[in-house]
Amino acid sequence: MVRDSASSEDSPSLRDILDALDDADCRAILRETAEPMTANELMDVCDIPKSTVYRKLDRLSDASLVHEQDTINPGGGRTTTYERDFDDVMISMDDDGFSVTVERPPRNADERLEDIWSKMGDEL
Repeated sequence: MVRDSASSEDSPSLRDILDALDDADCRAILRETAEPMTANELMDVCDIPKSTVYRKLDRLSDASLVHEQDTINPGGGRTTTYERDFDDVMISMDDDGFSVTVERPPRNADERLEDIWSKMGDEL
């Protein structure tokens, strides 16, 4: 299943997206996460305190604008990276009000399986 745009089930609210895009620190993080980066790397590159980086990443995650990925290190432990998870955000207005559409990049089979495992872990 290729994600061309967010389905209504996993689509973030218009408010979550607007709040994230209205935040200068969130925009700085989005500019830097075209490729996966750790929170420490984002802290350095965006010149944002560590606690603020995590709050902003939570906000971006709630808006489904970043994707979190954990990698198990060969020597033990894990590394979490964050990557921008959209190609385009479109806000539209019709007679019923505003709506938002988030176009997503295609996901390969490994990424889709990782998403499934992650969701299963959240339910346990």
